[in-house]
Amino acid sequence: MKNLKATYMGLELKNPIIAGSSNLSFDIDSLKGLEDAGASAIVFKSLFEEQILLEKAILEDDLDEYAERHAEMTSLFPKLEHAGAKEYLLKLEKARKVVSVPLFASLNAIFKETWVEYARQIEQTGVDGIELNFFAIPKDADITGSDIEKQQLAIVHEIKKNINIPISVKLSPFYSNTLNFIKSLDKEGVDGLVLFNRFYNPDIDIENMKFDSLHHLSHNDESKLPLRYAGLLYSNIAASICCNSGIHQGTDVIKMLLAGADCVQVVSTLYRNKLTHIKTMLHDIELWMDFQNIKSLEEIRGKLSRKNLHDPFVYQRAQYIDLLIKSDELMNKYTLR
Repeated sequence: MKNLKATYMGLELKNPIIAGSSNLSFDIDSLKGLEDAGASAIVFKSLFEEQILLEKAILEDDLDEYAERHAEMTSLFPKLEHAGAKEYLLKLEKARKVVSVPLFASLNAIFKETWVEYARQIEQTGVDGIELNFFAIPKDADITGSDIEKQQLAIVHEIKKNINIPISVKLSPFYSNTLNFIKSLDKEGVDGLVLFNRFYNPDIDIENMKFDSLHHLSHNDESKLPLRYAGLLYSNIAASICCNSGIHQGTDVIKMLLAGADCVQVVSTLYRNKLTHIKTMLHDIELWMDFQNIKSLEEIRGKLSRKNLHDPFVYQRAQYIDLLIKSDELMNKYTLR
């Protein structure tokens, strides 16, 4: 039998495929389905402080809608308060008891104090680690990239001081120097890095002249960016490297491992191909290992990273130069005659 084991954030996984955060990891039945399909770990759906604050505001508006229209209506409704994160935490605690594979929480807060407080509460549920879901949408031109990075590093620092379970950071590629920021996160002692977060960008339905809020699944071409960074980061940081975005087939997993990733997260391919697709991906990895006479995935990890290549410029601009040199071949291949 092939050895598909991987290590992530100090935890041994039975294989390198983790089910990423989504609605699929929020439903208890789906959680069991993900485990039965072969997921080596699961990231529970994110806790968003912004959503909690919105729900709280809506509840308060609903309760106050008829207040004080008449004197006898001043106390029409009993004093109610939004439960905050309690419902999420209860469901997370139940999920931890339902599955036997490592379960990670995902957190996105607004204020440093609530980042720390929610992280403390999440730790009490018994999860194996927390994924900090960082993103910063530019809204104020006076805030510098350095300001944002300092804020996020301060959040990591405080959380590390206050909890004892491993933490990872799921970050975007949109830093002025992503490698430098990753290095700073590594110095702060994060246990893992998830490359990269996918943002839901607004789109417009021109027929009805309104915003389109549909979810857009990833495409395979998006996997090339995390692959590049896995190849650049391999052996240069202590944190585990987990690739995310555009990873749909077993062959995509193999590519990430060759570049230097420890493991991958998948979501879109599970929506497209159902939860059992994890079994197909694992089977394809084993077939490839048989063909290559490879007994353990550790044999190939980082084999094609920048560190282990004779041509280290493969991960840099030289790819573009090489493409220009071969432009005649492209013209002959793609131009209709």
